[in-house]
Amino acid sequence: MAASFRSWMNVSSAFSCILNEKLCRRHLEIVETLTTVLRDTEYREAVQEEIFSSLLTVLSRLCEELQGASRDDQDQRGFTLQVTAECFRALRNSCVQCTRNQCMLRNLGFIDVSFKLLISLQNLTLESPDGIFEPLRCGIQFLGNLSVGNQRCKDDIWQLIFPKFLLQLLHVNDDKTVSYASMVLHTCLDEAKVEKLADSHHIQLALRVMELCRVQPDLEWTIIIATHHFLKSPVLVKSMYAGMSDFDRVTLLELLLAQLKAEESKDSCIPPDVAHFVACCFQKCCGDVLMLTTRSASSDEVMEEARIVTVLLEVLCEMTSDRTEFMFLQDHPDLLLTTIELLQQVHAMGKASSNIFSATWNFSSLSIDGDFSPDCPVVNFKARLIRLIGNLCHSNTNNQNKVRELDGIPLILDNCNIDSNNPFISQWAIFAIRNLLEHNKQNQELVGSLERSGTVDYSALRDLGFEIEERDGSFLLKPVRKDG
Repeated sequence: MAASFRSWMNVSSAFSCILNEKLCRRHLEIVETLTTVLRDTEYREAVQEEIFSSLLTVLSRLCEELQGASRDDQDQRGFTLQVTAECFRALRNSCVQCTRNQCMLRNLGFIDVSFKLLISLQNLTLESPDGIFEPLRCGIQFLGNLSVGNQRCKDDIWQLIFPKFLLQLLHVNDDKTVSYASMVLHTCLDEAKVEKLADSHHIQLALRVMELCRVQPDLEWTIIIATHHFLKSPVLVKSMYAGMSDFDRVTLLELLLAQLKAEESKDSCIPPDVAHFVACCFQKCCGDVLMLTTRSASSDEVMEEARIVTVLLEVLCEMTSDRTEFMFLQDHPDLLLTTIELLQQVHAMGKASSNIFSATWNFSSLSIDGDFSPDCPVVNFKARLIRLIGNLCHSNTNNQNKVRELDGIPLILDNCNIDSNNPFISQWAIFAIRNLLEHNKQNQELVGSLERSGTVDYSALRDLGFEIEERDGSFLLKPVRKDG
């Protein structure tokens, strides 16, 4: 305690010399002492305003020196950058859980000066650009700590850095700088600011965040921004999707899927309009998957377009899996019709010739943990189409009837066979048939007539342990009784 107190008094008495002398090693040591002292909560909360005022003057001086220093004097520039980084470290420490200091620094004008200094760092030309990263990182961290829990600081910082400077920082060739800039973006964002990102003048910032989610998935803050802010805004989701590459669209949809799976036990934060948008996108582009049977199927463009369709389908399956907040999708115009027609097409194509949609019994691609290689978007595609049909028909008489009228019941029954391209397709077919027969007399009668006429081969159902049983005039899907 006594040592800390003496350090504090030394800082108070020695700091003024920095303002009047040429920067030297002793000055750096003074700032380093201030950085250390400000890690202690007691002294952080008691720091005098005059210390901050002196530090502000030092920052202004550093900014001038960086702008005016000769390019030939690399050593002096390097030392100036060291002092700059240490000043930002001290300021970063001073803001930790300390509203008093946040407000004091804001009132003294630190936000404007820090912004000008960061701009100078961005424009600086050095033989080794790595020397810029340390002060740049520390300065961004300072702005981040300054804004945490302080709305006035958030708004002031946002006014200066949005969108141009933020976009520049997110393109810096340094992972830590990008990560800290993402942290500042996350801290400053709120619902109103997210809506602004959807504007055509600002959408590039949102698109850059999503690109980083794809190319640098280890940058945690960009993932948090996408899931905690972007996915909650239907307007922004639609604007981003329109301007994205196919690769980034897949990333967006995969993040949406991950968010849904993470919220299985509670209400989703995904708005209804986003769910409707996903359904519309699936209906609009679902035919792209059929291109996988052409000679150009191996091209990156065709594969990525098909992958979009498969991820859209998987998102819809997850949304309609007995999640009450999304069951309005059962009434989404023509979604059921589109799904049945697509299943009819891929099933017919698979039977007409040997192609990517044909049923196979080759399990050599099955990995040890039971998951198929995700390289080909067709894997699990038919199974998910059947799953979605079953979900859309759950306790929904209108959709049960639509499937019957569209000849979907024989189609689903014809997919009760093992297919290594579609693991568990038989189980999803049984699930769909159960939902189609439940409390629906006409569907039950149709299944019964198909069995009596031999139109559909029920041996696959029986091999799976199920049978169609007639009881009191109704036909029900039941497990096969095992004797003994």
